[in-house]
Amino acid sequence: MLRVQVTRRDFLHAGSLAAACGVAGVARATPQAAPPAKSVLLLDLFGGPSHIDTFDPKPNAPAEVRGEFGTIPTALPGFRVCEHLPELARRLDRFATIRTVSHRYNSHNPYGVMTGYDGGQDQTDYFARPTNHPSVPTVCRYLGLGRGTDLPGYVMLPAAPGYTQGLRRAGPYGGYLGTAFDPVFATADEHKRDDLGDDKDFYSHTTIPRGEPRLPRLDGNLSLDALNTRRTLAQQIDNAAAALDARGHAARRDAAFDLLVSPKARAAFDLSREPTRVRDRYGAGLFGQSVLLARRLIEAGVTFVTVHTEAKPNGHWDTHNNNFKMLRHVLLPFLDHAFSALLDDLDDRGLLDSTLVVVTGDMGRTPKVNGAAGRDHWPQCGFGLFAGGGTKPGVVHGTTDKIAAYPTDHPVSAGDLVATVYKLVGVDPEAMVPDHTNRPTHISHGGRPVTAVML
Repeated sequence: MLRVQVTRRDFLHAGSLAAACGVAGVARATPQAAPPAKSVLLLDLFGGPSHIDTFDPKPNAPAEVRGEFGTIPTALPGFRVCEHLPELARRLDRFATIRTVSHRYNSHNPYGVMTGYDGGQDQTDYFARPTNHPSVPTVCRYLGLGRGTDLPGYVMLPAAPGYTQGLRRAGPYGGYLGTAFDPVFATADEHKRDDLGDDKDFYSHTTIPRGEPRLPRLDGNLSLDALNTRRTLAQQIDNAAAALDARGHAARRDAAFDLLVSPKARAAFDLSREPTRVRDRYGAGLFGQSVLLARRLIEAGVTFVTVHTEAKPNGHWDTHNNNFKMLRHVLLPFLDHAFSALLDDLDDRGLLDSTLVVVTGDMGRTPKVNGAAGRDHWPQCGFGLFAGGGTKPGVVHGTTDKIAAYPTDHPVSAGDLVATVYKLVGVDPEAMVPDHTNRPTHISHGGRPVTAVML
């Protein structure tokens, strides 16, 4: 495996034309030992999970801060977590917990999480734009990682962020590196149906998003499952994407072929091959099945998989209202079951050491409970979990003040999170790529790897 390092001096020496032609033309590659992580699975808890009601409880804080939940001991002596995370409490010694994720980006999309850039604004960066910074998987694929011959290198489940409708949230895309590096998006009918409820169900604790991810659709009527021959597929994809840019269209067509003609890819998407007990272990809802499918895709050879937990009507962690009932009945059971099942499953299959699993969200929630029994946005403090792929299990990194409002030591930025991922997959976190003006841009946006959670 080669370590790809691109510096500002490389770009100045190579010239703008070489930079425009891609990093491969200007990169300096130096041999290094094979990186620990061969694949990456990001579980993105859309909406912003409450850190104080999960992995950083404050049982001695005033009632309006500590909330309604008690705490339970964990596998790590002296550390306690929310009482509604019993499975993960027993496994806290098998993953690293960061309690001091702190950044500036107060917005509901995975832009900061997936790029490491936290300087975005809703007015310009809420929706995906060609000038956005690229996601971590995009950068890695641009630098030559995750390019398979029979499987896509980068898949997003259960569907595109934004309910797969008109809203196209920033974060997972190629940005200024180009649409050729966009992920392959699965589709989930339950993810976008309007008859599942209206706004009154947004904070419901009695409805769980159902369904499961399926092979992508190229438009509203064309499913890869319905296509029969390679020639017909090529014709229909060409027609469906005629208005798109040629470079991006060619890449998307190749990814569609990967899924359609590869028995391995189609078998990976077939959740019916899993025993009922395994499916039940991950959880019967849309997101539990998405995490199970993510494991199947990693096992089949996909390098980057993201599960983005957004669906109608209440598939989110944006708990301004009814925080405690939503967490108790919907959100925490999903996280507890799916993440613990994933840890066990990867370990049993011999994949955990080579698979980096990252769990985080848009932001944390306010320390003080509001008048609607909810917690509001709080990017100043949140959590991140790292497992497998060269990370150090049983680490609890960073402490916060008495009400979990701010880090008191070891703050971890969005850039630090992505720099850690880059380091573990063998990409130099100090590398640069050309932006839309061919100016070299730091891929970690000033971030540094969190060495405390790395082996």
